[in-house]
Amino acid sequence: MNKYIFVTGGVCSSLGKGVAASSLGALLEGRGLNVRMIKCDPYINVDAGTMSPYQHGEVYVTDDGGETDLDLGNYARFTGGPLSRANSITTGQVYEAVIRKEREGRYLGRCVQVIPHITDEIKSRILAVSKADADTDVVIVEIGGTVGDIESIPFLEAARQLIHEMGRANALSVHLTLIPEVGEGELKTKPTQHSVKSMQEQGIQPDVLICRAPVLLDEATRRKIALFTNVATEAVFTSYNVDTTIYEVPLLFFEQKLDQVVLKRLGVESRHADLQPWYAMMERFAARSGTVRIAIVGKYMDLHDSYKSVFEALFHAGLESRVAVELVKIDSSRLEDAEDADALLGTSAVDGVLVPGGFGQRGINGMVKAAAWARTHQIPYFGICLGMQVMVIDWARNVLGWEDADSTEFNQDTKHPVVSLLEDQVDVKNYGGTMRLGKWESVAEPDSRFFEAYREKIVSERHRHRYEFANTFRDEMAGSGLRLTGFTTDKSLVEAVEWPDHPWGVGVQFHPEFKSKPTAANPLFRDFIAAVKNVKGSYEGT
Repeated sequence: MNKYIFVTGGVCSSLGKGVAASSLGALLEGRGLNVRMIKCDPYINVDAGTMSPYQHGEVYVTDDGGETDLDLGNYARFTGGPLSRANSITTGQVYEAVIRKEREGRYLGRCVQVIPHITDEIKSRILAVSKADADTDVVIVEIGGTVGDIESIPFLEAARQLIHEMGRANALSVHLTLIPEVGEGELKTKPTQHSVKSMQEQGIQPDVLICRAPVLLDEATRRKIALFTNVATEAVFTSYNVDTTIYEVPLLFFEQKLDQVVLKRLGVESRHADLQPWYAMMERFAARSGTVRIAIVGKYMDLHDSYKSVFEALFHAGLESRVAVELVKIDSSRLEDAEDADALLGTSAVDGVLVPGGFGQRGINGMVKAAAWARTHQIPYFGICLGMQVMVIDWARNVLGWEDADSTEFNQDTKHPVVSLLEDQVDVKNYGGTMRLGKWESVAEPDSRFFEAYREKIVSERHRHRYEFANTFRDEMAGSGLRLTGFTTDKSLVEAVEWPDHPWGVGVQFHPEFKSKPTAANPLFRDFIAAVKNVKGSYEGT
């Protein structure tokens, strides 16, 4: 029988439940187990695809085109198990499925209720993930929200039922809670006691507690928490503040023997732990020297999580180049209002420019200015999805002289629609899950930055977009010098463009950030930061 670990949170949100669950997954993988991660989200949206980045952070895309919560990005960066749309379970999906079955008469006229019908649907989806792969050993299920939230109750009830049905030897409850600091270093355990009491009221006795605290808890505090919560002292752990990186958390948990306690509790034979990739990553972190400043010119800069995977991929690339990456966040609307891009980019003394994905017209001309500035000033530039389309618009306007050149997303009446809607998107009315989504293969042209990065002709990356480089202008663009260096396998669509005679100017239609890891940076991000470091070194004389 597979082993199941249910990870819940208490007291308040944003304690790092996703990082804790991912770190535990990394430790169990280090022990040679095959781990699968699941996120249960209480929101009624079917998926994250139609949510504003300001509401819920970035949309993380899986290989099969699932538009999921950003926590799946954490799972992908910390663990190696496959992720698909099945690994993201939302209240919207569950109720949609149950109502559809009711309309089809599959409940034989019975009254449809939260228990057992909603909870049965949740359980079947959790079990389906473990059954999809015969090699699965452990399934870690993170339940979103905070215990006590009305939205989370069906998921907690489903977890309670599964723990009861599988037996305590096969299912484990890990509860993350808060130990606040009051005054001068006085730690308070009462919120944790109340949080565990709330879990007990739901019928779940936590087996392991992970306490979010400013410092490592001492033995006396752990014993006090254990006494009031019916949790063994050796099963009380600390997720304390680190001044390095969140990727050190697995190693901190390893030092506290979290994985040993979990394996013993689940009756899994102890085995050698191989965490060498994580230790090597921390060695690269410690070996960093110098800083490069990267301007992120985007639309959703007020919330850091809006571009979570992009920021993490830049950090990973910095580890590879042994350099710290400083993010200079610039709202593209500010550039749009500026007479000259130097007013923001030049005075900020940035070493590289990255324009990430996005939708809608706001701030687009500011992004075009940023691309033009990087191109003319010989500053390394990386365009992702919309960022590539911005490169095309800049080239059309400022090199070919087509002043009205634009995307039909922003200007339907332009005479030079150099970026246009995909043919299969023309009549689309429902916007959820209908874009070009998920894993697609691209062909990299020889003697290109694209090919140099991957060292492979066929590259598989994930997409999320409706608009593409317009084939109508392909010959004119290429004839004027813009390098078209990546295509779909049938050559029907342009997947990558590059600036000629430039230190590093690359734009790709896909999202390489989704497959970057701290132990293995994505090749394009790696080469972008390496180019930034080299260019900065050349003009500094180092």
